[in-house]
Amino acid sequence: MSLSKNHLKLITSLSQKKYRHKYKLFVVEGVKVVQEFLNSSYELEILFSTESSFSYLDSFIEVSEQELKKISSLKTPNKVIALFKIPVEKNSSPSGLIVALDAINDPGNLGTIIRLCDWFGIDQLLCSKETVDCYNTKVVQSSMGSLTRVAISYIDLKEYLTSVSIPVFIADMDGDNIYEMKPPTSAVLVMGNEANGISNSIKQIVSTKISIPRYGNSQLIESLNVATATAILLSEFRR
Repeated sequence: MSLSKNHLKLITSLSQKKYRHKYKLFVVEGVKVVQEFLNSSYELEILFSTESSFSYLDSFIEVSEQELKKISSLKTPNKVIALFKIPVEKNSSPSGLIVALDAINDPGNLGTIIRLCDWFGIDQLLCSKETVDCYNTKVVQSSMGSLTRVAISYIDLKEYLTSVSIPVFIADMDGDNIYEMKPPTSAVLVMGNEANGISNSIKQIVSTKISIPRYGNSQLIESLNVATATAILLSEFRR
């Protein structure tokens, strides 16, 4: 079997969220990241590679470097592209430390936050329905395989936060200094949109705000990047 026009059409279509959800498939590129997905519970649909080392797979198709360039979203394709099936979302249990995202738009930020969850041992990441799709190719690439170890659910965030029994904290510039607190080990940490922060609808139902103090004198820095802020806050919650 070789790369066909139908394969090309399918892979190209998966750059759009509506087709990823229609076909229940997403794209993974690069030897290291693909191998992480192969070693996980994710189910492989088909794999294209310039290397025969993947030929043990039933769904392997060997392609030329030129063919790989045609189906890759990277400037420099990395030997292998695979399509994996999007799994059914699992219900989250409100326990331990949970990160919730309120309308995160940037794929790179989401990918980095997924990696941070993996690093800090957080296995539940909740996303508002306005948050970028975690199976966006840029999210998958920037998460570097951590997507295989962090359960992600897209939910009605306001509804969830009103029903959860553990403490909820929202990151806000006007919040209490995180360094002067002793955060609980079981809680929900809500991070907001890159431009607008936490939405008003969430602020209305969550009263506990936390912030990272600014020590520099410059007034030009309005806020931290959301992924950077997530890293600092998670480090304090785990400390």
